[in-house]
Amino acid sequence: MNPMHQYMLDNYRAAQWGGRLPPQPGLHDWQVMRELRDYRDVQAVLAGHPVHGRLRAALTRLLHPRRPGTTGCH
Repeated sequence: MNPMHQYMLDNYRAAQWGGRLPPQPGLHDWQVMRELRDYRDVQAVLAGHPVHGRLRAALTRLLHPRRPGTTGCH
């Protein structure tokens, strides 16, 4: 059963029982993504990590690993 079938079934049940109609699938997806990003940013700050640039830093570490015995200066 896909989300649209579930939505139609939930609408039918709500109509039969006189309940509230559920929100349409995908209606609040962008809001959920923004809230997830905000939650991750807060968790990063609480852990003492930078909020922005984490992906670039991780990719840099993967693509350009430091050799043992070298310092962090270029």
